[in-house]
Amino acid sequence: MKRKPAPPLAREAEAFIEMLTAERGSSKNTETAYRSDLRDLLTFLGRRKQGPATADAPALRAYLKSLDYLGMTPGTVARRLSVMRQFFRFLLAERLREDDPASTLDSPRLGRPLPKVMSRVEVDRLIEAAQARGGEDGGRMETLLEILYGSGLRVSELVALPLAAAERDPTMLVVRGKGDKDRQVPLSDPARVAIAKWLHMRAGALAEGETSRYLFPSRGRTGHLTRQRFAQLLKEAALAAGIDPARVSPHVLRHAFASHLLEAGADLRSVQLMLGHADIATTQIYTHVVPEKLRALVEDHHPLARRRRRPIG
Repeated sequence: MKRKPAPPLAREAEAFIEMLTAERGSSKNTETAYRSDLRDLLTFLGRRKQGPATADAPALRAYLKSLDYLGMTPGTVARRLSVMRQFFRFLLAERLREDDPASTLDSPRLGRPLPKVMSRVEVDRLIEAAQARGGEDGGRMETLLEILYGSGLRVSELVALPLAAAERDPTMLVVRGKGDKDRQVPLSDPARVAIAKWLHMRAGALAEGETSRYLFPSRGRTGHLTRQRFAQLLKEAALAAGIDPARVSPHVLRHAFASHLLEAGADLRSVQLMLGHADIATTQIYTHVVPEKLRALVEDHHPLARRRRRPIG
């Protein structure tokens, strides 16, 4: 039975989504997430006989409280609040409202994040499990893991890598990231070796006479391995490696890439560029760098921090 398509959003919300795409270059995944969050908000407001042009601050506070009642995490509530604030600022800027009811809302307390962490030994065990599987499936998984852990790609960037990006034994990958912005990320030697082996096996993933522009082709609708399928394969690799699958995900491996680099002495700016973060503050939060390490980076490398401090008194 086919699922019915979701009803269209209110025209104000559709205009906001169009602005995100046209002016900010938001990705399809971002657009989908914003559309889902706005649909949930507008459905709630509709039950209170309110809409984008008439919603007031008490209704928005009631919505946030409902999310907490449903057991949503502070991080999810904070994301919904961010979307809400952007939406009502847009309505105010476009003169679709004369006020901003979201301007007085307080952010939820996020507390200290408790990230899932993988050690370097565990990452090695994952790769070894893929190698032990052998064949096309094992070769593909080994290559995916080596690129993900060695370059810190987002999973959506990884599975959609074009074949052209990995040909001619590159030392750098050109990756199309959020907002259709390209960036270069280095390829480790193990990743280059894994890619070379995979290119010899790759034809087996295609039907006879079939071609594909993707490094990791699939016969599905997208033409390439999906994020969901890769996440499933990663859980299987974790089981084979004797690691709790609940602790392993593509995001955790991206986190491991960044945090292990920082532990080895990499500077935050370089990690930011490789991850494709527009704001270095995102990198600080994402990699969960302890404040002492950040302070040491500043004290050791900032030119003003090396000036002799004047004695007090």
